Amino acid sequence: MSLRYEKHGNIAHFIIDHGPMNVLMPEFHKEFYHRLKEFEIDPDIKVGLFYGADGKCFSVGDDLKSMHKPPRTRQEELAAYLFLHQNEGDKPMRPGWEHDVCAHRRYKPIVSAIEGYCLGIAFSYCLYHSDVRVASESVKFGLTGIKFGAGGGSGPKRLARHLPFTAAYWMALSGEFMEADEAYRLNLVNKVVPSDQLIATAEEMAGKIALNSSIALRLEMEGLELGADLSKADAYHFGMNLYRMGWMANEAEGVTANYLKDRKK
Repeated sequence: MSLRYEKHGNIAHFIIDHGPMNVLMPEFHKEFYHRLKEFEIDPDIKVGLFYGADGKCFSVGDDLKSMHKPPRTRQEELAAYLFLHQNEGDKPMRPGWEHDVCAHRRYKPIVSAIEGYCLGIAFSYCLYHSDVRVASESVKFGLTGIKFGAGGGSGPKRLARHLPFTAAYWMALSGEFMEADEAYRLNLVNKVVPSDQLIATAEEMAGKIALNSSIALRLEMEGLELGADLSKADAYHFGMNLYRMGWMANEAEGVTANYLKDRKK
C-alpha cells in the first residue's frame, strides 16, 4: 500500500510510502480520496498530518514511465476525461481519482511536513489538502511538467492565489525548483526547520490546533475557504452566520465557560 493511514489520539496521519522517492500511482490517488472522506466524518479526529514515510521525500509526483492507460482512440480518451471511472474495473486508471482528490472540499485542517522533493501532483495535494505547512531546509517545490510538455498545472492549483504573481509565473513557466528559504519568504510554508525536527514540529502544531473545539475548527475552515472568494459585504454576513452557529455550539458544550474557568486557575 502506497498510503498508510494511522490514527494517534485525535490526529490522523496520512503517510506516503512508496519507494525512496514516493512516486504516486493511480492506487494512491484512489486510497487518498477514500481516506480523506473517512477522515472528514470520524468524530474522534480533529486534525490531520500529511508527510512522507521516515527517510523519504514528500513525493516527486506521478509515475512518468507509465501513464497507466489502456490503448484508446481519441474519442475514447475524451470519454475517459468526461466520465471518470467509467469501465474502470478493480484497477484504477488515469485520468481518475486524482481529479476526485483535488475536487474534494475538506473542512478539517491538515498540517503537512514536507521533506526533500514536492513536485507535480504531490505539490497539488500539498496545496489542496494542507492548510499549515512545515518544510525541511532541503525541500524543493516544483511544477516540472512544463519541461516535458505538460502545461496548465498552475490553473487548478490556483498558484497565483498562493504566491505573488511574479513568483507564480516564474515557477509555472520555467519549471525550476523553489527552495525552502524562498518558499518561506513567499509564505508558501509556515516554518522551515532541520530535517530531524520536521515531524515533531508538525505534530506540535497539529496538537495546538487539536486543543480547540471540533465545531469551531469546522466553522473556521469554512470561513477561510469560502470567505476568500466573497465580496467584503458578503464575507461579513457569511462570517457572522458562522459566528452565531459557533456561539450556539459553545453554549451547548460549555466551551466558553470552561475556557474562562481555566483562565482563572
